[in-house]
Formats: sequence, C-alpha cells, structure tokens
Amino acid sequence: MPDVSAGVPRPRPSHRTLASVAVLLLVFLAGGAFAAQKPTKPSNDDCLVCHGDPTLTKDVGGKPVSLYVNPDSFKNSIHGGLFGCVDCHTDVKTSPHENTPAHITCATCHADEQAAYGRSYHAKAIKAGDGQAATCVDCHGSPHELLPASDPKSRVNHANIPATCGVCHSQKFVMEASGHSAQPFFSYEESVHGRAVAAGSDKAAVCTDCHGTHEILAATDPKASIFKFNVPLTCGKCHAAVQQEFTKSIHGQAIARGNSEAPVCTDCHGIHSIKSHIDPNSSVASLNLARSTCARCHEGVRLGQEFGFEGRRATTYLASYHGLASKLGSQVVANCASCHGVHNILPSSDPNSTINRANLVKTCGQCHPGVTEKFVAAKVHVDAPLSADTGSIAVRWIRKFYLGMIWLVIGGMVLHNLIIWRRKAILRRKTEHRLVTRMSRNQRLQHVLLFSSFIVLVLTGFALKFPDSWFASLLGLGEKVRSIAHRVAAVILIGVGTYHLFYLVLSRDGRRLIQDFLPAPKDASDVWGTLRYYLGLGSEKPEFARFNYAEKAEYWALVWGMFVMAGTGIMLWAKVAVGNLLPRWWLDVATAIHFYEAVLATLAIVVWHFYQVFLDPDVYPMNWAWWDGKMPFEHYAEEHGLDTNTLLEAARSEVAERAEEEPVLPAVEGPVAPGEPAAPEADREPVNSRK
Repeated sequence: MPDVSAGVPRPRPSHRTLASVAVLLLVFLAGGAFAAQKPTKPSNDDCLVCHGDPTLTKDVGGKPVSLYVNPDSFKNSIHGGLFGCVDCHTDVKTSPHENTPAHITCATCHADEQAAYGRSYHAKAIKAGDGQAATCVDCHGSPHELLPASDPKSRVNHANIPATCGVCHSQKFVMEASGHSAQPFFSYEESVHGRAVAAGSDKAAVCTDCHGTHEILAATDPKASIFKFNVPLTCGKCHAAVQQEFTKSIHGQAIARGNSEAPVCTDCHGIHSIKSHIDPNSSVASLNLARSTCARCHEGVRLGQEFGFEGRRATTYLASYHGLASKLGSQVVANCASCHGVHNILPSSDPNSTINRANLVKTCGQCHPGVTEKFVAAKVHVDAPLSADTGSIAVRWIRKFYLGMIWLVIGGMVLHNLIIWRRKAILRRKTEHRLVTRMSRNQRLQHVLLFSSFIVLVLTGFALKFPDSWFASLLGLGEKVRSIAHRVAAVILIGVGTYHLFYLVLSRDGRRLIQDFLPAPKDASDVWGTLRYYLGLGSEKPEFARFNYAEKAEYWALVWGMFVMAGTGIMLWAKVAVGNLLPRWWLDVATAIHFYEAVLATLAIVVWHFYQVFLDPDVYPMNWAWWDGKMPFEHYAEEHGLDTNTLLEAARSEVAERAEEEPVLPAVEGPVAPGEPAAPEADREPVNSRK
C-alpha cells in the first residue's frame, strides 16, 4: 500500500517551540559549565603537597611552629587509616587553603572521653591557669601520628604508660610548680609493680590501672578510684581474692562503716613504693611490721582509747623472744601477721579469728607442734606495768623484787670493793718512795679543770644524742639544764685551753714542757722497739725521755681535738650568725664533725689514757701523779731513764731529805758470837738508817 504521507509535507515547529528548546539547551550548557567549575574535595595527597614539607612553619607569637605532617606516620596512624584530612578539618574546602583551619576538638568524635576528661584533675588545673597540665595530645600524641593502645609503639600502650605519665610527673620543677612532688614517679619505678612492668609484664599495675584514664581525680574526691574508701575496690581489680578477705576483716568492716582511721591497702603496703614482703625495705617485711607498719595504730594509746583496743602492742612484741629474735635477723620467728593473719585479721572474739581462744592451738602449732591448751593459755603480749592478768601481775612483782635485789646486791658489791680499793691505793701511795715531781701544782690544776669539764661535756653531749640511754636518764636533767651545763663546761674547757697556750709561751716550765713534747725521729723507732720487746721478739726495751711516744701522741691529739671541738661548738652555739654568714649546710657539717670527734676523743680517753692511769700493772690501782704530782723514783727511772735532769733533781731531793730528817748517829756494835770477828767499821750501819 503506498505511503500516502510521503507526498504530504510535514508541519514546521512554531516559533514558541523553538524558543523553549533553545532555553532548555542554554540551561543544560550553563549547568554543565557550573559543574565543571565547582571545586572537588581535597585529598590527603593534596594536603601533603604542602604539609609533607619538613620546612613548613608558621609564626605564632614570634616563634616558628612546624606544620609538618609525616606522610608515613599519618598513613599508619589510627586516624590515617579511617579518615581523610578534611574529615576532621571540615572547614578546608580547597587546596591550598587561604584561611587557617579552625582548631580541632577531640570531642567531635570522642564525646564521652572528652566529658570524662573535663571532670578530671588535669582539666580543672588547666581552667585554673596551669598551662603545664596534661591534655589529650600530651598523653596520646599528635592526632596525625596517634596509634591504638594495642600497638606496642603507642604512648598509651600498657607497657608505655609509666613513661608517658613520667614525661610530666618525673620533672621536679614541673611538679613543684603545681604544688606536687616528682617522688611518686620514682617510687613507682622501684616498686614491685614498676619493676614487673619494666621486666615485660602486661598484668602488673600501671598508673591508669589505679588512677583511671580520662577521668583522673584527686585523692580527696570521693569519686576518685584512689579515694581512701575506694582503694580496696581499686586494688581488688587485680587482687580480687585478697580484696574479699580484707572486706571481711575487722579493718574492712571498719572501712565499710566509714571509719577513716581504719587502714586500707595503701596504709600498710604503701602507695607508689609498694614492695614485696620479702624485700627488707618493704613496709610489710617481717621486721618492719611491728616496728612501723602495725605500730602506727597499735602502739599509741589514742586510737586504743578511741576504739577500745590495747596499745603498746609493738613494744610488748619487741620485748618478747619473738621480737628480740626478729631484731637479730631471724627469718622464721613469728611476727604480727604470723599470729593475727595478713588480710583476714579479725578480733579475738570472732570465732573465725586466728587468735580466738578455740583456734590458738592451731595458730601456735604452726611453729610449735604439739602445743596444748595449757601452753596457749598464757598471755602473749605481757605488759607487766599495766596489765591486770595473772601472768603480768606475777611478772610485775618479780620485776620489782629483782630490781631491788640488783640495786642492793650489786650496789653493796661496788661499795665493798670501792672501800678496799681506796684503802689499798692510799696505803700504796704512802709506802712508795715517791720523790719524782711529774706534774707541778699549776699543771695539776689545769689537768683537773680539763678532765672535769671533759666528763661533763661527754655526759651532757651524748645525753642529747641518745636521750633514751642510761646515762641520760641517770642525769635526770631537762633539756634547758642540760644545755646550760654543756655550755658552761665548754667555756671552762676553752678557758683552760687558752690559759695553757699562755702558759706554754710565758712560763719557763711551759716552754720546757712544749720542748719535751715535740715529736722526734726516735719516737718512730721506739714504737717498733716497744712492740718487739713486749711480743717477746726483742731482748731490750727502749728507754724514753721525759715523755714517751704514747704520751706525745696523746698530748697532740688533745691539742687537735681542742681546736676542732671548740671551733665546731662555737659555730653551733652561734648558729644564727653562722647560718646568716655561711650556707646552712656548714652547720650540718659542723654538727657531724662535733659528734664524731667527741666519739673519737671519748674512746681515746677510755682506751688509751685510762689504761696508763689505772690499768697498767706498774701503776695499778692508780697513778697518783694527777693528784699530788709525784711518782716513785724506781718507776720513773724504769719508764723515763733518759730524763737525767729529773732523775738528778730527785736524787738531790732524796739526799737533802735524808740529811734533814735522819742524821747519822754513832754506830752501835752488837754482840759478837764466840769465834766470830767483829764487823769492819765501814760495814757498820746506823740503827736508824732506811733500807
């Protein structure tokens, strides 16, 4: 069938239709052009074109701040693997950008963590103006390099937490600026936890295990994990079994009632310096339990009166066999925990207590197998002066009896021997031919003032250093009287020393004295010769002049000690003036020198000088030269044979004394036996001559 339309002309579009098509075409073309001009979102590579340059910096407050982002670190970070740069920096539309991007806050993605940090001690410190308090970046590191906590290289990885916190908490001046100390960090490093972490443990507690992570609060905050009443729960996160025992104990029950005086874990074990119980420096080591840890509450009377338990528990333990053996280093003797338990401490009235009457056989039997009810019936902490039990009363009366007996018997013995010693000493002094003048009256007076003031100084000085000693209690002096007596004796001693210097220079006897005291080369050989002789290695004993090597050494030691003790003593007496003139540590040095020089001088007098005056068999019971200045001629000739001047003077005195006191009478012949010739005239002796 023919196409009839083929010959029919098609209608032309109207002008209106053509205009509509033209408008649509123009809109389409304009939209395409607009789409072509719209900027695309910058990629990480676009940003790193600039920020991957290590030299890129920005001036902030006159100081260049680096804007460098390490491409590899960012790519490997937790953010680089999940987000692009503009996902956080949402205000960056183009690359490069003209305006400085707005500050990024972690709260955008980490709202809960940011809220917890906002309540923390660090955030409050920043609000208070502490510019050194930790922020997110200080702990986690730069957001461009931030690693997950599971990564061993992460700052917040378990093994790295101590070092991360130590960036601030190990800095002395940083911590002191905010009113804290850097010592807790170093104590933690030496603790059982710190050493375990350093050895590679992934279970030992680090800072965040106890203090928390983002919401770190002050110990005084009741919500803090380290608030006293929360400490058992905090420690219980790792030590659950121990925490359960503690909760049931008398201490745990007291804490549950809100008793702030009751101890928690940190009161006994320490806070940051927790150590193993086998470490001798640990507060829970065997010996330290009674001396310090348990004694803090159970030794004084204040807490005992407040809560109804007995005091002086440490004193009575340390006075017992257990305590004495412990102080001597026994590692097996019972301590507080051996009897009372460790974490499960209960009062004796509790049937589950290890010191309940029904359980004592078992408790004591741990160390003493075979004990019976009779053995454990006695009181362990025997406090004779205070307790009213039968054993303590008996001990108290026995104590009184024997103290009286000791004073009576020993005092009587001392008095008895003193009477005999005194009489023998006087008789020997009278019967000895004591002609040699060893010390003049002037020298004896100096000597008496010297040793009297020295004895007072020793007693009053050591009474201050050892206030609990027997001689301190023997004096019975208060501190005011003691200090006055010490200073008066010091003035006398210094006065005697000053007078002695003038005596040596201005008097003839003094100049001779110092000349005879001067050391000589012979003194060195005399030391060796004397030791050889008394050890039986030599046949001849060295002879000495007026003073032997021992007396010379003692004299010059006295001179040295006088200057040292006087100098340091004056410094300590005028401590304010000295402290204002010199650094304060000079007084500490003077105190140390004064004390140790006093110990040296005291021991030298007792060991060296007292031997020569009292214990030397040649002078026993006493060398009386200090009293009247005289010595026997024979003894002086034996000890100082080279001092011919003194010996000649003594011989002249002897001749003069005999001439005055014993004139020679005519000889009287006695009867002669039959057959025996009479004695020659020269051999006859006056009847009143002295043999």
